Parts: sequence; C-alpha cells; structure tokens
Amino acid sequence: MKGITACTLDCPDACSLLCYEDGRGVFHLRGNPDHPVTSGFTCGKIKNFHERLRSPDRLTTPRLREGEKWRSVDWETALALCAGKIQALRREPASILHIHGEGAKGVLKQAGKLLFASLGASRVRGSLCDAAGYVASVQDFGSRDNHDIRDLLNAQRIVNWGKDLSRSSVHTAAMVKQARKHGTAVLSISPGGDGNAPFSDEWVRIRPGTDRFLAAAVIRLLLQRGMMREEILSRTANWDRFRSLIAEKSVEELLGACDVEGKEFERVFAFYAGQESVATLIGAGVQRYRYGGENVRFINALALLSGNIGRSGGGSYFHLHSLRNVNLDWTKDPERKTRRAFHMPTIGLDILEAKDPPLRMIWVNGSNVINQAPDSREVARAFQSVEFKVVVDAFMTDTAERADLVLPCTLMLEQEDIVASYLHDYVHYVKPVLEPPKEARSDFWIFSELAKRLDPPVDFPDAETCLRASLESPHLEVSLEELREKSYVRALRPRIAYGGMRFDHKDGRYRFPESLHDEGPVSDEYPLRLLTLIRKDAIHSQILPEKQVPPAAWVAPENPFLKHLDLEREVFLASPLGRLRVTLKFLPGLHPASVLYRRGDWMKLGGGANQLIAAGLTDVGDGAPFYEQYVRLENG
Repeated sequence: MKGITACTLDCPDACSLLCYEDGRGVFHLRGNPDHPVTSGFTCGKIKNFHERLRSPDRLTTPRLREGEKWRSVDWETALALCAGKIQALRREPASILHIHGEGAKGVLKQAGKLLFASLGASRVRGSLCDAAGYVASVQDFGSRDNHDIRDLLNAQRIVNWGKDLSRSSVHTAAMVKQARKHGTAVLSISPGGDGNAPFSDEWVRIRPGTDRFLAAAVIRLLLQRGMMREEILSRTANWDRFRSLIAEKSVEELLGACDVEGKEFERVFAFYAGQESVATLIGAGVQRYRYGGENVRFINALALLSGNIGRSGGGSYFHLHSLRNVNLDWTKDPERKTRRAFHMPTIGLDILEAKDPPLRMIWVNGSNVINQAPDSREVARAFQSVEFKVVVDAFMTDTAERADLVLPCTLMLEQEDIVASYLHDYVHYVKPVLEPPKEARSDFWIFSELAKRLDPPVDFPDAETCLRASLESPHLEVSLEELREKSYVRALRPRIAYGGMRFDHKDGRYRFPESLHDEGPVSDEYPLRLLTLIRKDAIHSQILPEKQVPPAAWVAPENPFLKHLDLEREVFLASPLGRLRVTLKFLPGLHPASVLYRRGDWMKLGGGANQLIAAGLTDVGDGAPFYEQYVRLENG
C-alpha cells in the first residue's frame, strides 16, 4: 500500500486518492471511499494520468535553444544561466516578467511568487478562467462563499446556469444525480452543446452571453406580481436603484434579448417563484463574455430575491478561491515593493507595448500561456520580441517551443504539497507516491536553487517551513504532522453561506448591480458566436501529443449559414484574426447563432482556437471574454 494522496489538477473537486500496487506490482489509483466528497470515485482524467507520467514525449532534462535546435544541458548549467540573466537585470527588475499559472495546484506551487516579488519583477494580474464571476460575487456578497457542496442534497429544486455536468466536477454531477433520485427537480439553462440531459428534468435554451436578461426578466415578473419580501430587501443597500433599473425594460424586451420564448420563461419563473428551496449552480462559461460579471450578478440577485441565500437547500454556487483556507502570507515580499502588472487576457499586447523598461526576460511556470491566452499569434510574437524566456513544463507545449530554456518539472504524484479546493472545504496533504523520471525537479526546488545562486541570494525558506506556514490559517486547526497522518481535514467554515442574511460588506448588506448593458450589434461578416468549451478527457491544454486530433467544430443542423457552405470541400473557422481548418459536425439542440469548439488542442499540431479570439477584458475582474468572439464558416 502506497497510501493516501490528493489530486493537484486544476479541477474544483480536489479528490482524495488511494494509491497502491496489486500482487503483480501494477500501480493503481482510485478515489478514496472514506472522503466525504470524493466518495470512492474520480474522473477519467485521473484514471488515465499514468499515461501522462510515462509519456515518451515527457521532458526529462533541461533543454537550451541553439538556433532552431535544442541541446540538453545539466541543471548546474541551466540554473547558472538563469541566475546570470536575472543578475544582469536586477537593477531594473521590472524588465523581468513572471507569468504564474494554475496548471497545477498546491501551496508550494506558489513559491515562485515569493522569489519574483522579492526581486521586484513584473507580474500578471487578472485571469483566463473565472475572475469576472469571482469579482462579481464579491461585489454582491462582500466575499466569495458557497454552501457546503453536500447541501445540494437538501435542495428541492436546482437551477443549473451553464455548468456542463458531464465534463466538469464529477462530484457536483453525482450530487445532482443523487438529489434527483430523492425527488429534486433540475432545470438547466444553456445555449446547448453540453451533456446535461442525464442531469436535468427540464432544459431552456438561451442565446449565448445573455443570461443577465433572463434573470432580470424573472426578477421583473416577481416585482410585477408583488412577490418581493421586505425581510430580504431590508438586508440590501441599493434596492431602490436596482428596482428602477429592472423597471426600464419590459419582460418581453428582456426575453427578446436572450431569445427565450414565453413558455420556457414561465418554466424558469416557476422554479424561482415557489416556496421550495432552490440551489443555483453558475458555470464558469456564463462569465466569459464582455459583460460576464453582469451575467453572474443578475443570477445572484435572482437567487437572493427568491429567498434562497442563507438558506439550506438554496445558495448560489460559483468557484471559490482554491487557496482560501490556507495562509499564503509567506509568498509575499516582506518589503511590499510596488510592481508593474500585465493583464493575462491581453498579455501579448501588454508585452509588446511595455516601455520604461521594455521586457528583457520572461519566466513562465504552471501555464501554457501562448496556447491558452486570447490572440495566441500575438502572444507568440510578443514572446519572440523578448531576449530570454524560461518555461518550466513537462512537455514541449506551444509556450515551451518559444522558450530559450525549458526546465523539466515533476508532476502530480511525484511531489509533496498541500492542496485545497474551489468546490469544498477540505484541505489535503499531497504525499509523493512515485519517483519522477531522470532529472525532472519540482517547481519549488527550481526556485529554491535559483534563489541561492543570486548575489546577494534571495532569502528563501525551505519546503517544510512553507508547508507549516500555509497551515497557520484561522480556518485550520491542524499541524503538519497531523495533516500528514490524517491526509485531509475540513476547514472551519459554516456549512451555510451568509446565514442570517449577513453579508461581508462592512455594513453587512447585499449589493445589487446598477447597470444592465445591451448586447452589441452582430456583424454580417462574422455572424456566429464562438463557444470554446471544455473537454471531458483533458484539463486545459494538458493533452498528450499522440491524443491530438484534427480540430472539429459543431453547429446546429438548422444553422442558417450552412447554405453558404459546400460541405464536400474544406471548411474553415474564420475571424478577423485568421482562420483554422476544421471538421464540421452537427449537434442538435445547439443555439443556431453559435459554433462550438472543444478548446485546448495545440497550435503546433494544427489546433488552437485562441488564435481566432481577440484579446480583451471582462467588465469586472480583468477576466478574458473568450466567448465574445464572432466568427464565420467558409470554404478554402
């Protein structure tokens, strides 16, 4: 028996894992049956993770670029080169950019922030994932909190706004299934293209990006029918302004904006207008639009005004901060230097426009940023404009290919850490259970060794100190020794968020949104909204090269623009930024004004939809409005 460890993939479930060898010496990995959320099962990504660990394409030694070729070097050479480059720029640290991503979770994965903060290097801000929805929720509630995810089993009704339960968070999906077995009715709202049919009793199709109008229409009708409750309104700070905003558009106008018919609207209204408890799930895709924050805020407002906040069986569930239950003060620069920040969603443009000083070095860890950021071609050009780039990764990704030095890192199951979750409140000890290949090293080891080689060296704590410091949190009462023994503990959080309708703004009151922006006009030249949705079999771009397939795009059979295509010829997905050859497929139920693409495939292998997506920022949170891009289908 190798013992209990935990998953560190960028997934909300943060599973507790049992690792063991059978009588034939074959390694096995499965969900821990004793863990209250993992409950003995995991997703397919975990079951197939050994393929990633043992892939022949995995990097096992540092690689240095020499023209168009790569040469393997030893760690001493690689680290000396990095230290020399940093040392030469140390008087002008803003010319160094540190790009930290969350491709792998864990407190020790945050160590690079300490090193580069201590130097005063430039950093990134914003997010390619969930920043708009997260910040929107903070604006509403004063913080980001959810009920314990197991409270879904107390819901009498569940409304799922855009979360694909067939491809994300298998444990949320399992609880929804279990709730349905006990009589909970589930309504799903989405543009289609998901696998939510087995998890739903009813489904309403909506025009992509317009969820705020549907939520506003339900609120408008609640207001018209005199269904607002004074005990709820008294816990809000700006009800009068919000009521005036809601009154500016009729229900019919709002439904026209979101392309929902009257009968379907009545089904949504009926879910929220009754006395039954209603839990609201908000998918990350809802906030990947220009007004993504507004989408989330109006859904939150509906959950509140229907009496479902602070109530068991209710709640509004969006991503939590994955490290909220641990203490990361140790990652901060003791001197709190002022540092230049670049937006992740516009990283290519920001790098190219950087002056005073221009960038001369980039360090990337935990991110395949060239593949994952909007306008990937511009990000690639931006990288090429910088003198020296270091990428820490286990594979030659689109980003690693543009580096000057690639450092091979260890992966999940090969390194010690502590990991938390953005779904539940359990904090896990991550026990290393497998030996890494050859010269692969942990991110923490790389940063620690680099810190020693600078002159003067950066004061860098050892891993044990960092692990202990991470547990010094008001939400935890556990020592490192206890956590290693127990494998996981639940943080000290209430099981019902915002109980007693007490919110985390200073006055304890809820805040409504104060604007409702219209959708912009759709171009005749690019009439279809591009939805780059998640895959079932891979996290982000963590797809093995041999599993990459030619890009595919899905449209509704009734898509009105198919008449302009010759399906016997090559088909391309095109935007003002370029085009990508695709295999066209048909998906009944998908909104006819959209095109679906499963994101994450690599540019160098013929994929990469982010080449077609313009860089920009969401209304709040400095998020990436990926789904704001419009495209067309054309022949070659």
